[in-house]
Amino acid sequence: MIIKKTAPFGLIALLALTGVAQAHVTFENKDVAPGTTVKFVLRLPHGCSGAATTGLRISIPEELTSVKPQPKPGWTLATAIDDVHKASAEETHAHGQGARVKEISWTGGKLEDAHYDEFVFRATVSKTAQTQIVVPVVQECGAETDRWIELPAAGVSADDLKHPAPVVKVRP
Repeated sequence: MIIKKTAPFGLIALLALTGVAQAHVTFENKDVAPGTTVKFVLRLPHGCSGAATTGLRISIPEELTSVKPQPKPGWTLATAIDDVHKASAEETHAHGQGARVKEISWTGGKLEDAHYDEFVFRATVSKTAQTQIVVPVVQECGAETDRWIELPAAGVSADDLKHPAPVVKVRP
């Protein structure tokens, strides 16, 4: 006699809800080391409330330098620089930039809500980076905007937030 086990309905519902909670904007890399150059891959799993994504802006924290975004076919790429915080001499020599990149934006494309895509940039992690790096993201979907900027309070999981900011941990 073969006994077939099935998952209880509650477990199936919990797993389904977990899948929904995981539908946040996240980085492929979960952790980085100080002083290293890293390829950051931002995963965009959906649009805004069913609307297609038409723009994406990434705010670059000060812990990331020598930022170089990857162009995407069909999208217009732009960077905003911070004239107040000049790039270090080492960064300027290596990349020919006199100011720090503070924002990357991809606009003019169209990513349907039912599709998934990744947006990529390279950056050097500061040697003094500690614990985690928070990278706020704004997703534009025509007239709608999702601001992935929420940070969990102590004892709260990012999965419990509606729009958590993507985070990478800094390992020693």
